[in-house]
Amino acid sequence: MPRDTLTRDQIVQTAIELLDAEGLEGLNMRALGKRLDSAATAVYWHVKNKDDLVVLAGDQVWNEITLPDLDTVGWRAAAAAMAADFHAMLGRHPWLVQALATHAFYGPGKARHDDHSLAVYEAAGFVGAEADQATATVFMYVLGNAVAASATASLSRRLDRDGGDAEERLGAVMREARDVARAFPRLRARLDTTTAAEYGGAPEATFEYGLQALLNGLEARLSSDASRTS
Repeated sequence: MPRDTLTRDQIVQTAIELLDAEGLEGLNMRALGKRLDSAATAVYWHVKNKDDLVVLAGDQVWNEITLPDLDTVGWRAAAAAMAADFHAMLGRHPWLVQALATHAFYGPGKARHDDHSLAVYEAAGFVGAEADQATATVFMYVLGNAVAASATASLSRRLDRDGGDAEERLGAVMREARDVARAFPRLRARLDTTTAAEYGGAPEATFEYGLQALLNGLEARLSSDASRTS
């Protein structure tokens, strides 16, 4: 694809596809140019470097999160929906979890999400810094729940690059982990009811359980603050 027919939108969308398939370590201008059927040098007419491209791609995926209409749903339903959507987005783009530790993300996509998050918690009754704190608390909860899946995806790619059957090697690692855990009574009791593949994974509905517990705590804080000021 000649340089003058490329657009930044095309480059960013293709970069997202490459990141989804190969992770941060698989993104480079040569691989991107190949997917675009263009010389790698042509990409530099539209983006400064790899880090710039990661920030652009990261900002774009934030647009996948639906922003609930606060005129039709309550704050808690809106907060739960946004958190679930954010969690699902990170599941589709596990590289973003790693990138958040190494890049400063900004842009209209993330700003759109962050602004509406503040609106949700302000609608609940949080004011000023407490609205920021509530937003950040839920954000970090969602991000923390996405770390394991991101790490597994990265490890699987690394094992594939090193050669051999990644699934088989992961299985061997989990069996070793189970053997270590059997020295501890509470872990041993749980291991007796799980398979090797299940070990280390969160129980079903753990994300929803934790999210609702977190929102319960925020709601209780609002009630406590209201009772102190009444």
